[in-house]
Amino acid sequence: MIFVYIFAALIVLLLLVAAVMPRTFSIEKSIIIKKPIPDVRSWIGDLQRYAAWNPWQQMEPGSGKTFTGAPFQVGHQYKWEGKKIGVGSLTLVHIDDRHVNFNLQFLKPWKSTAKDNWVLEPWVDDDTKVIWQNSGELPWPIARLMGPLIQKNLDKQFEKGLENLKKACEGI
Repeated sequence: MIFVYIFAALIVLLLLVAAVMPRTFSIEKSIIIKKPIPDVRSWIGDLQRYAAWNPWQQMEPGSGKTFTGAPFQVGHQYKWEGKKIGVGSLTLVHIDDRHVNFNLQFLKPWKSTAKDNWVLEPWVDDDTKVIWQNSGELPWPIARLMGPLIQKNLDKQFEKGLENLKKACEGI
């Protein structure tokens, strides 16, 4: 019987810890690409090209993916489904000369949404500084408990993604 009380106390403790963990996450990474803004933007605003360098798609190249809408137009969408990468979608909600903004929705492994924003700044010698920002909610309780691990994993994936984007843009 004591085991049941200890187990229940551990569950309550985990739920309390989850309640005080951060409710949101935010990632921002940047890189300099030796190409002008329009060239870089073409690899971000066209989701078929985006999928070619995306680090998650590379984790599971055989996963299902569909594209709808016209590239560079609000509503352009990329949906994926895989065992490793889960189920979700990326939808273009705003685009201009220096910004590309998406809504990111995950359905599995758990439901959540995030903002995926790109800022393109002119740099020296017609290069482009690319800033990739992502922020969203951490659903309670599991995602909040995993928040530090999620943040660490996303940091690595964003660095890899930006390196992949740089290689794609520069033709390396």
